[in-house]
Amino acid sequence: MSVLQTTGQSGTLANRSSQRADGVATADGSAEQLRQRVRGVLGDGLRDVEGELAAALRSDNEFVAELVRHSSRFRGKLLRPMLVLLSAEATSGRKPVHSRLAAVVEMIHVATLVHDDVLDEAEVRRHVATLNNRWNNETSVLFGDYLFTQAFRLAATTGSADVCVRIGDACAKVCGGELRQIRHRGNLELDEATYLKILEGKTAELTALACELGTRETGATTEEAIALEAYGRQLGIAFQIADDWLDLHGVQGEVGKTLGSDIQKQKLTLPLIRLIATASTSRRESVLQLLSHPNEATKTALKSYLAASDAGEYTQRRAAEFVAAAKASLDPLSESPAKTLLLSIADFAIHRRK
Repeated sequence: MSVLQTTGQSGTLANRSSQRADGVATADGSAEQLRQRVRGVLGDGLRDVEGELAAALRSDNEFVAELVRHSSRFRGKLLRPMLVLLSAEATSGRKPVHSRLAAVVEMIHVATLVHDDVLDEAEVRRHVATLNNRWNNETSVLFGDYLFTQAFRLAATTGSADVCVRIGDACAKVCGGELRQIRHRGNLELDEATYLKILEGKTAELTALACELGTRETGATTEEAIALEAYGRQLGIAFQIADDWLDLHGVQGEVGKTLGSDIQKQKLTLPLIRLIATASTSRRESVLQLLSHPNEATKTALKSYLAASDAGEYTQRRAAEFVAAAKASLDPLSESPAKTLLLSIADFAIHRRK
């Protein structure tokens, strides 16, 4: 059962104790088990990444140091560094440079979160106050910029101009995805194709970059590099579809961040796109009226319309299709513990509660 299925209070049917026979985590209750398996394959790999982050972000500026400490609590699962290291392991083995590249990707990711919280006027992330809530928007914007600049400085120390160009290209696409979404705020006729294009930029580009960077310096074949990049892209789309569902149906105390911002900012996501596309004329008009003038009661009202439609099942199916595509992309890779974990992570992307 999936995080995208609906039920009672939390809006999910994720069975906290369920697990497939092949050991793939099927609920957020298995997150710690998945982390233990990752540690079994990577050893101190993620600790090395954290060391790179600490060194890169060390500052004599007391305020900057305070912001670094606070934002370190946003890192969560370290998914993107994990993808860098596992991609390297799956293609002839990781090297010290991969810890550095993983740190670069994580700094970029945290920078986008800090900026996103400003755009969404979010107050909570990872159960702690966002920078814009704890301080102000000006601090958040400048600190996000600081993270971006430090990421590029660290990338330059690898001595690879190609790596820097690829990272710069990815950042541009992430910003382009966010700008595309802003452009379509209030567009209540947004179609699924445009929605997926937004996700490909704002989320999937960075997961694709993480997997691609993991193939650098490993002797990976072109086919393997293409396979992992495709895996990361499909994974990122599935992950964001699940995240968008959680914004509607998640429990803030469990998810750990401000929810409902998509509705308040009039950003259509897949469940609402499907609801609008399939609703009767009268229901469609009611839904559009709710979305045109969002308030605190809008989310609750919309959930009743969603529950009466196939939007949940459809969203689940589409996310599962992207997970299946991500897993199929790994077919060219030889069997290994790292590949097995990448397959598990793909399943976990839509079987989580936060």
